[in-house]
Order: sequence, then structure tokens, then C-alpha cells
Amino acid sequence: MRRISAQKGMILLLGGLFVSLSVMQCTKAGDNAGALDRAYTGTPDSTTLSAFYDSYKISTADATADVNDVIEGTGVQSIVKTYCVGANCHGGKFGPNLSTYSEIMALVTPGSPETSKLWNLITTNDLNKAMPPINIMHELSLTEKGIIYNWIKNGAKEQPGLNDFRPVAMKLLVSGCGSANCHNQATATGAWARKALVPGMVSADTTQFLYTNPLTGAITVYCQLSNQSRLNQVWGSYKDSVRRFYADTLANASFRPYKTFGTPVTLSSVRGPLSDYDDILLDIMYPKSVRSNSTVQFTDGSGNKFYVKGNPLNASSSLISRIDSTLLLANPYTGIYATNHQGDMAYGDGGLKRTEIALIKAWYFADPNIPDVWKYGVNNVGIFKYRKTGKIIMK
Repeated sequence: MRRISAQKGMILLLGGLFVSLSVMQCTKAGDNAGALDRAYTGTPDSTTLSAFYDSYKISTADATADVNDVIEGTGVQSIVKTYCVGANCHGGKFGPNLSTYSEIMALVTPGSPETSKLWNLITTNDLNKAMPPINIMHELSLTEKGIIYNWIKNGAKEQPGLNDFRPVAMKLLVSGCGSANCHNQATATGAWARKALVPGMVSADTTQFLYTNPLTGAITVYCQLSNQSRLNQVWGSYKDSVRRFYADTLANASFRPYKTFGTPVTLSSVRGPLSDYDDILLDIMYPKSVRSNSTVQFTDGSGNKFYVKGNPLNASSSLISRIDSTLLLANPYTGIYATNHQGDMAYGDGGLKRTEIALIKAWYFADPNIPDVWKYGVNNVGIFKYRKTGKIIMK
């Protein structure tokens, strides 16, 4: 009898200890827990892709996705799985199950993180409601919370779309190409100033820098127009002349680009600016191969020689073909495909990661502000094809 009583006593003792721990666990009391701040202290950043899945094959991918056809990164599903789903959590013992898109969406209000239960659970400082439970000491990082916030804010879509792609693509192009003294407005207008095409310029308005090609070691001297007011005036006037001329080349013949400068010359050494969204659209619709050539394209009645083509579709390069080495470009006007890739702007896909190239392509073909002719050619005959398979990207 004493033996049985001892066993009962041990059971009662363990039971009491379990209840005590359970109460502590449920109330999450304690100095350490009380000092924990779970609020999101980061800044929402739409220039970071926040997708549901870790991998997304873009809509224009080759039949067998090529290296620049897949967007990869940590997705919302993986984060939720890491912190919430398991045999002893919301994938086993406890409901709701949070394994699939539809199950997670039951806790989400698309477009509104603040009213989404999922967001409130992972950021609340009410430690009795916090998820994951405080006692398991497994908190989401600031980056992971940011991914979930951005995903919900952008509509909590199962597959990403234009609103997800465009901010990321712009950041990659503007910060990666438009900075570092390369494809920016200051460099373009500085070259014009250096060639004395901008009247009234003084040396104090410009600066110079040397660019060393990381592959060949070749050094190029560039001049930048550092006077911001003059830069805005000159570049604004140039873009205006381009758009007016190509809107109606006959009616606006006097607006043939470089008409502002009196003595039109070749500017083949100038990189097309990619400083903002408007610059990028200009470069897509009127590529540098159209706006600036190494040979005379037109001579007016006064004998002025222009190095600007009259047909904006008679182009030998494009933004995407200069980035993605897996594609070949067809001249939209002649329909003749290039025999070699032009992906040197990304240094043979070394300057941009394959996911970044896929993101830019996804944005490019999703953006309604880019005319279909620069995506699929005239009458949808296609202007981009994959080098390996010959697949033409069609609408």
C-alpha cells in the first residue's frame, strides 16, 4: 500500500508541476517575456519582392525554364511553415492548419496588414495572443516580418504581379545601371557639354571621371553635367524633342533629336540614361540604337547631318536584350534576328543575378506602359527568341 501511495504521490506531484508550467505557458508571464517588444520596427519596402512561394516561373519562360526565367527567394509560405506549421503546431495538433495558400488566406485581409489576423499575431505585444508562442523562443526576424507585410499590402496574391515586379525592377535598373556614373542623365548631358553642344557651359558646370571596364580593362573618360538646373533643362528638352519627333516624324520634323544643339553630331559614346521610370520607358520605346548612330542617317535642307533614325522601330538593341544573354532580338522593323546575344549590360549575367534578370523580364512583359510592339513585335510576330530552343515569345 505504501508503494502505491508513493506512486500516486509522484503522479500528483508531476501533475501539479505540469499544470503549473501550463499556466505559466498560457499566461506567458515572466520578466523576459514582459520586456519583449514584438512590434514591427522596420520600414515597409516595396522594392523587395515579397511573394507567397519561394519559386515563380515567369510567364514568358522557355518551355524548359532557362536560367533567367525563374524568380527565387524566401516566400511567405516558407516563413509560416518555419514558425507555425509542425506536428505539434498548426499542421498537427492545433487548428487552423496553415500549410496552404487558402488556409493562410483565412487569416489575411488583402491590402491591409493592420486588419489581418496573421499580421497581428506575429507583431502583437499581448503575449497571451502572440504567435509563435513566446515560450518557444522562436521569433520572426525583421526581414521576415517585412516580407509578410509587403505581401499583404500588395494584395496577398498567390502569384506575384505588376505591383510586385515594377518597384523591384526599377530599383535594380536605377540603382544598378543609373548610378555609379554610368546610365544616368548627368553622364549623357555631360558628354554633350564636353562636345560644346550645350551653349553657355563653363568648366565648373561639369565634372569628369574614368570608367574601367571590369572585363577588358579599357578606360573611358566621361564628363558629367553637375549643374542640376542646367541638367534638368537640357535633358528635359532632349526628351521632349524625341517624343515629339517620333509622334509624327513629318509634322514634327524640326524636332528631330539634337535640334536644340545647332550642330548635330554622333554621340555613340553616350550611355542612355536609366535614372528613373520615365527615362527607362524612353529607352525602351526609342532605343539608343535609334536615337544615336555612328553614321549619318539624315541630312536636312541646310546641310545639317543627323545621326538619328526616322523610324523608331528600326532598332538593333533593346533594354531586355542588353540584359538577358539567353535571348536574341529581332529588329522590329526588318524582322531580322541578331546572331549573337547582347547581354553585356549585365556582363554576361554576372552583374545581375539570374533572379534579378527574371524579375526585370517579368516586369517588362507585365507593364501596360510598354507598347506591345516592344514586347511581341508588329502584329505579334515576335521580336525575342530563346537562343537555346528558338522559342519566340508571343502574346
